[in-house]
Amino acid sequence: MRNIEIGSYNNSTAVKEQYKTSTGLDIRRSFHNKYSTNKQGYGNWIISNYETFEGMTVLELGCGTGSNWMGHEDLLDTFGKLVLTDFSEGMLSTARENVGDRNNIEYLVADIQNLPFDDRSFDMIIANSMLYHVPDIKKGISEVRRVLKKDGTFYCATIGEHNFVEQLAEWFRLGGENFNPNHNFTMQNGEELLRTAFSDIEAGFYQDSLHVTNIDDLVDYLRSLASLKALNDIPLEKLKAIITEHSVNGVVDLPKEYGMFIAKGYV
Repeated sequence: MRNIEIGSYNNSTAVKEQYKTSTGLDIRRSFHNKYSTNKQGYGNWIISNYETFEGMTVLELGCGTGSNWMGHEDLLDTFGKLVLTDFSEGMLSTARENVGDRNNIEYLVADIQNLPFDDRSFDMIIANSMLYHVPDIKKGISEVRRVLKKDGTFYCATIGEHNFVEQLAEWFRLGGENFNPNHNFTMQNGEELLRTAFSDIEAGFYQDSLHVTNIDDLVDYLRSLASLKALNDIPLEKLKAIITEHSVNGVVDLPKEYGMFIAKGYV
């Protein structure tokens, strides 16, 4: 699963460049693991919502580094087949290193808008923190419905529209071309988009926030975000000074709004 990305970086070429390797993603994942107040972990919460059964066929779209499956070997053993896909060969290579080669796991470069699978191939399809990057989101959702079995389930985690990046954009007075948040598929509009293909949709929010005790870590994180790339033009000391202005006793508290849709049933 990709870590949360928020911003205007939904151009296909730009997204491929951003996710060519896992370096930036690793920085962001480490930051969230260290400073998130909900210690269950977003990935663990997502997996806790999955309804699984022995021998089921599973497809993950945009698997990223595959780290979400690490520590869940017992769950992997129950799958008859798990296909991990991503548009980045570099990400898939890292996912293979993290998850390993298993008889029931396949790694494949694939595009959600044109999936190379037969109709009704999978019991469960997963797309976490990636749908907002899809150029033709309705086509992508239609493809998911096509390759999902009639009684299958689609799990898709995404962001909300009231997140920490919006808060930070206010602090740094970013707007216009410097800050155009990606709201292509959010917890606010995702259900409407999913209803073009699914009849039964459930939404759930993950309660969390950021409690950052090291401003240098926050600066490194911000400079890895494509949505706030304008911050790279701000001198480092000024960047730290603005963040410090919004800290209390050296601590920065920021909101997080994430969640997941569970979609079933043909329209």
